Amino acid sequence: MSLEADARSMRSYQTVLIPGLLQTAAYARATISAINMTSTPESVDALVEVRRARQAVLTRPEPLELWAIIHEAALRPRMPVGAPVMRDQLQLLLDRAELPHISIQVLPVDAPPHPGLSGPFAVIGFPETADLDVVLVEHLTSALYVEDTAEVSIYGSAFERLRAAALDFDASADLIARTKDQLK
Repeated sequence: MSLEADARSMRSYQTVLIPGLLQTAAYARATISAINMTSTPESVDALVEVRRARQAVLTRPEPLELWAIIHEAALRPRMPVGAPVMRDQLQLLLDRAELPHISIQVLPVDAPPHPGLSGPFAVIGFPETADLDVVLVEHLTSALYVEDTAEVSIYGSAFERLRAAALDFDASADLIARTKDQLK
């Protein structure tokens, strides 16, 4: 949370989930409950509140610049996230994509092989210098923070390749809207 608060930018690639900074409370609750298999309802509620508090970086006076590439698979409802929750979640994506500091692209399921096949990651940029960028790779029980300049550069290049393979902004918004409209 403190990394995001100090950050100027974030470039995020997600494979099967909507990025946390773009999640509705209902979507966050459903996914946190599924991932944290032994959590109590109270601890899930607390984690949802933390996730919602993290989103304040998108509405502060100098908001975080977020560029999210979301694999098309993440747009499809599945258990525990049903159609009503997913409809609201997709609408939130469409709303956030209208903001000047948020860019959302969808990586289609038929994209050619790409570096994102190794899994989701986020490159967090800071205002001082690009040498201080950090890569965040989250796991089931922990997170890896990559700070080595050469490794961060590799993740930056991987993000650029994903960006090039993803749909453009208008086509991404159209796919999100069509997917939302298909949900009953």
